[in-house]
Amino acid sequence: MSGGEPAKHGSESYFVVGEGLLGESGGGRPETAFAATAPPFRFSRIGPKGTSLNEATRKKIANAMTPEGGAASDIPAGFTYLGQFVDHDLTFDKTQVMLGEDVSPADLLQGRSPSLDLDSLYGAGPQDQQSAKFYKDDRHLKMGKTVASGDDAAREGFDLPRVGGTGSAAAKRKALIPDFRNDENLAVAQTHLAMIRFHNRVVDNLPASVAATRRFATGRKRVVKHYQWMVRHDLLPRICQESVLDDVFSNGRKIFEVDAIPTDVPTMPIEFSVAAFRLGHSMIRAAYDWNARFPDGAGTLDLLFQFSGTSGDLGGNPRLPSNWIADFRRLYHFNRKDLGVPEAQFNRAMRIDARLVNPLKNLPPGAFGGPAVPFNDPTANLAFRNLTRAKMVKLATGQQMVALLKARGVGGVRALTRSQILNGNNDVKLDNLTAAQRDSLATKTPLWFYILREAELNDGKLKGVGARIVAETFHRAIEGSKFSIVRDTDFHPTLGPDNATFRMVDLLLFAFEGKKSLLDPLG
Repeated sequence: MSGGEPAKHGSESYFVVGEGLLGESGGGRPETAFAATAPPFRFSRIGPKGTSLNEATRKKIANAMTPEGGAASDIPAGFTYLGQFVDHDLTFDKTQVMLGEDVSPADLLQGRSPSLDLDSLYGAGPQDQQSAKFYKDDRHLKMGKTVASGDDAAREGFDLPRVGGTGSAAAKRKALIPDFRNDENLAVAQTHLAMIRFHNRVVDNLPASVAATRRFATGRKRVVKHYQWMVRHDLLPRICQESVLDDVFSNGRKIFEVDAIPTDVPTMPIEFSVAAFRLGHSMIRAAYDWNARFPDGAGTLDLLFQFSGTSGDLGGNPRLPSNWIADFRRLYHFNRKDLGVPEAQFNRAMRIDARLVNPLKNLPPGAFGGPAVPFNDPTANLAFRNLTRAKMVKLATGQQMVALLKARGVGGVRALTRSQILNGNNDVKLDNLTAAQRDSLATKTPLWFYILREAELNDGKLKGVGARIVAETFHRAIEGSKFSIVRDTDFHPTLGPDNATFRMVDLLLFAFEGKKSLLDPLG
């Protein structure tokens, strides 16, 4: 769960309304200011501009945040990568897959809106000339075929569609999807593929009375609203304090676009993109019990990067090898005996706190736009990159955001004490900081670090500043979507077990036809 609008993932620009375009030269390096040739994806600022820690302090904090070890949570690990998929949906720029010469200024603005509407899955739709390549026909999205590996035969529909054809090996293995970031690791790629399956199944199960010319639009509307329901009622309660979610979705927003016309195009708060929703970085495991071929932690994080088309090379193959197909039973908890796995085989996300697993200290170059850097170079350290992005956009500190929430009448927000900031639950040791650096961290705490400390002190769930930013951003992103369960208060899911429940496992059960042979094809 992260944010930004990368030209290459990791080299990011942020057009902040009222401030102009802020950017970086890549690799988490200092900001530069430059002019945009087209209206860019629009970010906004909820809080004031803040001051940041110097580079030496940021490096020390980043190293302290990426040790070995850590504690697991009760959250199934699949939600880590569902969160990443959702983040890419929120920060997707649809105009990148539209015909530039025929896009009106209004289309440009709407196409760059951070709504929760799955345009990272759909692009600009099958009728758009640039997006048509993502579709099998006028209503179905394409799926890809794996390559045989050992005794595992090639399987249709278990890899993302890929470009193939002629050209370089890298060009041929590129995923044929609107947002290349969804192929930066295998877990998010398989999540994207599950969403393709879900859409195709919804379209195929529409009533016969729906005309052929309306089946895509009708199917997309049904998919988007069920997806929004799942995010609101399944994903968000696992990572946010429910009382904050309930308050925002029942009583409205207090800090973000409070008086916005519901159907107006939303913006994306940089406090969410650069800090609050980067909570998912702390949920990542170093290794996964991936499937029957790679059990007992053999699905290491570096291999999940390698067997992707953006960060890796699919293990030297043109398509995903069949022995790397996900076993979704190990990522989500299904309440069916035939879909259960022994506890030892089930993957749980790491607890949301100020600790990141050690592999994130050395990201592969493809994950941040390259080029390759020496081992332990801070450029490849995800924590350092996050802290540096905050400096780039002059993000408010945790203390500044607490003051803002209190001034706006948000109740139940308590500022963290100096001891809580510096010590947390004693998971992240800051002994490497000098006394002056510790003082700086305690008084102008980077917002991302502050939010992680809040969660660490709340049994691994966002509260206070973090929960409020996340809840209000999602509320506005759903409200401002073309299809919206915030505006359509009568909507109830029809694809779950009842009209009150639709969870990620229900989405997967529908997408994979409730069959173990599809949710776990390797047995």
